[in-house]
Amino acid sequence: MINEQFEKEKEKITPNNGFNLVGIDYFGDPEGQLYLIEHFDMYQDALDAKKNRTNPDEYLVLYKGAGGEYLSR
Repeated sequence: MINEQFEKEKEKITPNNGFNLVGIDYFGDPEGQLYLIEHFDMYQDALDAKKNRTNPDEYLVLYKGAGGEYLSR
């Protein structure tokens, strides 16, 4: 159930265009674990921003694929 809620959160915060860098609040409510850090037009900019964070594993880059699927890295 928790994974299902997390996937719904990812869908809600994934942009239709571009890339969102989001943080993960592991101790937060399952319906509010993700929070927006910054939106980027280019994937490389979002990936660089994630890599420059203190703990890159606590952040995701969210985006929609060509087929409309919700992707993260």
